[in-house]
Amino acid sequence: MAQQDYQLDILVQGYPGKSVCHGGLGWSTIVLLRGNDRVALIDCGTFSHRSNLINGLKRHGLTPADVTDVVLTHSHHDHAINWVLFPEATIWIGSEELDWSVKEPWGSTPVPELYVRELAGSAQLKRIRHGDVVLPGMVAYDAPGHTPGHLIFLLAGNDRDVLFTGDAAKNRVELLTRAADMTYDASVTAASIESMWTLWRRRPGTLLVPGHDLPMVLEDGQPVFVGKRQAAIESWFEDSLEKTTRFELVL
Repeated sequence: MAQQDYQLDILVQGYPGKSVCHGGLGWSTIVLLRGNDRVALIDCGTFSHRSNLINGLKRHGLTPADVTDVVLTHSHHDHAINWVLFPEATIWIGSEELDWSVKEPWGSTPVPELYVRELAGSAQLKRIRHGDVVLPGMVAYDAPGHTPGHLIFLLAGNDRDVLFTGDAAKNRVELLTRAADMTYDASVTAASIESMWTLWRRRPGTLLVPGHDLPMVLEDGQPVFVGKRQAAIESWFEDSLEKTTRFELVL
């Protein structure tokens, strides 16, 4: 879909779930934007995303070296680790978010300690704040709650706007309830989600892309998914490597 002379593609589809026994699931959304002489990613995922990310770029005739911009909503590992794959890119992140991240205690949070430390000293780094224009047509907005310096981004389009919420609102349920599964302050999160609703309602047809769910539009004031969810696990429960059992993780 084209927005403000950008082509928008979902490289990795986010998933609104948690692992029961094996730690964080971390299946987050990665978006590719192309246009205005930019090849940009909105968030860039964690280790398990690397093959999907590289193969997704390849499907569009691109390599990691072609990426000009990586725009990070926040610093958690499932959204930020893979900035190191893009040697030619400017890495955009909230200044407050980065300052908070490098001070987090090592080994006890979702912040990838070494990666944010390296980013803080990298020549690729571009710090941003509320109201800054990140890409042509894209503006940053404060949305704390999930993390203190979390940013969301509104891209003004010719036909519709696009709102990238990251984990300030990870999925449809959080948008509807104004509550979040991971927040340092429920009231701060509720206020941030309410501000998203204001931006979402401002222009009919605005597409909202959350951090861990399908994109959505509003129909009669209610969020409606755009696209089809795909998620499954294949497991070796038999006596042969050639035979696996597939578990679909969709309704």
